[in-house]
Amino acid sequence: MFQQKKIWITGASSGIGEALAHAFHKAGAKLILSARREEELKRIQGQCGGESCTRVLPLDLTRAEELSDKARLALDLFGGIDILVQNAGITQRSLVKNTDPAVYRTLMELNYFAPVALTKAVLPSMLEQKSGHFVVISSLVGKFGTPLRSGYAASKHALHGFFDSLRAEEAREGIDVTLVCPGFIRTDISLHALAGDGSKHGKMDKGQAQGMPVEQCAAEILAGVASRKQEIYVAGRDKYLVYVKRFFPGIFSRMVSRAI
Repeated sequence: MFQQKKIWITGASSGIGEALAHAFHKAGAKLILSARREEELKRIQGQCGGESCTRVLPLDLTRAEELSDKARLALDLFGGIDILVQNAGITQRSLVKNTDPAVYRTLMELNYFAPVALTKAVLPSMLEQKSGHFVVISSLVGKFGTPLRSGYAASKHALHGFFDSLRAEEAREGIDVTLVCPGFIRTDISLHALAGDGSKHGKMDKGQAQGMPVEQCAAEILAGVASRKQEIYVAGRDKYLVYVKRFFPGIFSRMVSRAI
């Protein structure tokens, strides 16, 4: 399925992005790895076949003015992109009443506006080749809000609105969109979460520490992408909250209100 496919992964230097790089490499793909930490990207490149099949493209998604040029560079590395995996992002751990508005802007810039910009930059080439697949790493909180994650949830909800619309517009042109909604995955995401004042949360959440192994998460994502699923819930029992919210909203509200 992925043999010789040209795949660009953002947020590839750790966590889910790194695990996806290894999984796609084993499946025979050509990779473009992007994140801010170039040395980490080079480490992963060395583990994924070197320059012959994996290229490194340092990328800071907070620099909006550079994203179009970076996308052009990515398109030139292997002569196009078949799958764009938008994994980079940041979460939050703070109550609404304690969160500076600047934190909300940071969350939206990185988690929403940057993926939109990269999508806009890559979409014309996919339309020209009449094929392409956008894989967007959202979250279960892209389906519902929970305490301490108001800005994170808002940014992920925004992704669903945008990419559901894109799918509806371009499905007849060979464009696929898969929204991936992970629950608790064993990564360092909570360590880097933003506190209300914009500083680092710096703590490993219990749910994260006991979450699904990142390699299992990557395997489930690849299976869903291969099947061209529109939405994937990658989680343990926490994924059932999506259905509790949908069918029993009152019970869901009482459950999450006790989560603080």
